[in-house]
Amino acid sequence: MNPHRAWIGLGSNLDDPRRHVEQALVELDRLPLTRRLAASRLYASRPLGPQDQPDFINAVALLETHLSPLALLDQLQALEQRHRRVRARRWGPRTLDLDLLLFDDSMLALPRLVVPHPELRQRAFVVMPLLELAPQLVLPNGERLAAAAEGLTPLLPPT
Repeated sequence: MNPHRAWIGLGSNLDDPRRHVEQALVELDRLPLTRRLAASRLYASRPLGPQDQPDFINAVALLETHLSPLALLDQLQALEQRHRRVRARRWGPRTLDLDLLLFDDSMLALPRLVVPHPELRQRAFVVMPLLELAPQLVLPNGERLAAAAEGLTPLLPPT
């Protein structure tokens, strides 16, 4: 069976966010039947939801995996739990957030998982790191990712 390519968005804004994201990048390479092929630089971004929380540190990783999308999602959520993620409120602060952004050229709409991530195109903290790693990336609907970047506010590496 050929391996799949999965793009993972990482974010943190609590308890030393840089450390959480950097550690998660290492841990992604240790997931079963999976290896990390690439990782973007770290980026800083304002929170999307409630503004009464710290800024985020974000990155994107490319994985090669033999896991199914749902099995990979389970592994990502287990990794979030090892980082003591608490889901107190929607878009609230978190120690680690891992999103399955893209899985091969799949388009999935399952009760637990939608791929491509439904808000991928509107989030500079996802689009910019993706473009860093794959400037020619084409989304499953045929749209070039670079077109999604038009109009988004560029991000800067964290200070």
